[in-house]
Formats: sequence, C-alpha cells, structure tokens
Amino acid sequence: MMKAVCLLSGGMDSSTLAYLAQSQGYEILALHLNYGQRTEEKERACAQKIAGLLGAIDFMEVDVRYFSTFGASSLTDRTIAVDTFDPARAHIPNTYVPFRNANLLSIATSFAEAKKADAIFIGVQSLDYSGYPDCRPAFIEAFQRVIDLGTKEDTRIRLVTPFIHFTKTDILREGQRLHVPYEHTWSCYRNETRACGTCGSCHFRREAFAALGIRDPIPYEG
Repeated sequence: MMKAVCLLSGGMDSSTLAYLAQSQGYEILALHLNYGQRTEEKERACAQKIAGLLGAIDFMEVDVRYFSTFGASSLTDRTIAVDTFDPARAHIPNTYVPFRNANLLSIATSFAEAKKADAIFIGVQSLDYSGYPDCRPAFIEAFQRVIDLGTKEDTRIRLVTPFIHFTKTDILREGQRLHVPYEHTWSCYRNETRACGTCGSCHFRREAFAALGIRDPIPYEG
C-alpha cells in the first residue's frame, strides 16, 4: 500500500486530513510535533486518539521546543496574551509561530524518506484563516521543490495540501462525509479543558459548525 506521513496536531483540520488520506488508500504514518504550545497535552491526547482510531501504522512524536526559546508567539510564550479574534484585524495575529511550517515539513520529509513514504499530508489553509505566510500556496510550491532537491534521486515524496483553497466550513463538510469524530479533536489556542470560544481558531471552528447547522461536540466556556 501507499504510505503517507500525516502531520497530526489533534486539531480539526489535521484530523480531517488524516481521514481523507486514509480514504485515498494511504496507510498513515502519524507525525505529532510538540513545540511548547499552550495546549500541548490536550493536542497530544487528541492526536494519539485519532491515530489509534485510524489504525495508523506508526505514531511518531517529536519535541521541537526550541520554538519556546525563540518566543515571539503567544502560543509558545506565556507572557504574551493570545489574540482574541478581530474581523477588522489588518495584521497577522500573534498566534503566528515564526516559520513553523518550514520546520515541521523538514522533519516530516526526513521521516517520510526514512520510512519510504509516498506523500506528506499537511492541513494548511489559506482562505478564511489567519493569514499565516507559511500557509500560502507559493510557500507549499517552494517547499515541494526543496523536497525534490534535498532528497535522494530515487526518492519521490509528494507534498499534499488538499485544504489549501478550502474554508473551514468546506473542511467540516468533508469531515462529515468521512465521519471524522470531532469530539476527539481540539482547536482552542488558550485552554485545554473548555475551549475559550474567542481565539481565532475557536472562532473559525464555531463558525463552520454554525454554517452547517451542526452541534460542535467539544465543551466551551460560557
């Protein structure tokens, strides 16, 4: 069978992505990265649960906590308050972790080449999300070139981003088709017990569930 490394954070997008990869005939090599994020324990538990439900042939957990040392993001520096979603925001929110996806994709490429995987799936999204520069199509195209140039001549790894032109509602609609168990996913940037409901990630998740008239199965404050 074909094998795919799936970057699995335990969130809504990456979990839907892993279910989609499996539906396309891939065996799943789940890769979970701990980078010192506020909700690290909850995300890890969700990622492990989703990987187990999918019958992943591997679950690799890697610590990249140097992001916490670098700081400059509210996800990794607890002295910075997480931005509340603001529809009028003109700047990239402080939840952006500098150049994170390039680091994560580099690790995923090493894992994929070592395991002779055919693809790397990552759930980046560029439409209604937060404007992160490392989620743009041009970045993904450039990184595919990096993979092609930086691996062995007989290595063929395809970088797959099926959600890059999706809205969060599109992703949820696809997840409903795939029967993704969203009760085992977590999106909140602030909390691990009850989602805050007001950070950017919570906002877009709740908006998607409301748009489709579906009850979000995770608990929220208030």
